This record gives sequence, C-alpha cells and structure tokens, in this order.
Amino acid sequence: MSVMVTLELPAKPECLSEFLDVMREALIDTRAYQGCEKVETFVEESTGKVLLVELWETAGHQQTYMEWRMETGLMDAIGGFLSGAPVARTFSIKSDV
Repeated sequence: MSVMVTLELPAKPECLSEFLDVMREALIDTRAYQGCEKVETFVEESTGKVLLVELWETAGHQQTYMEWRMETGLMDAIGGFLSGAPVARTFSIKSDV
C-alpha cells in the first residue's frame, strides 16, 4: 500500500539558497530510488522551512531508502544548514475516503 511521507527541514534562512542547491542534487537520487513514486519540495521563504512530500510504494521502501541515506551520510552533510531537528511523518493513503 502506498504511503505519503512528509519531511520538514528547518533550514537556517541565511543558508536557504545553498541548502536548496544541495537538496536539488540529493533528490535526483531520491526520485530514482526503488519504490519512490514522487517527491515534491515546498519552501516557506520567510522562515526557511523546507517541506518534502514523498510518495512511496510501501513504508518498507521508504524505510530502506532512509537507512541508505543515513549510511551515505546525507543527513550529517545537511545538518549544518538546519536550525533544528527534521520532523518526519508517515501517512497511510485512504483513497476510498
């Protein structure tokens, strides 16, 4: 069953442009990752908050992807751009509602 994952990344406003450049490159691999159906990026310019909305074939696909991202060091690499901890949420998709 498909799931939607949101990831809120509170970027430091003064680093937002550079952070988006890093994410632009990183999301190429995300979109190509097995099980990824779609990723969209939303930015609240006034606060520097970046929201990723991801659709995955299954929660397992997304979990495998996140483990890979931790192993490759992306989360450590973007840490200096953030003003706080990322917040992730996973939602079941209820198409019949």
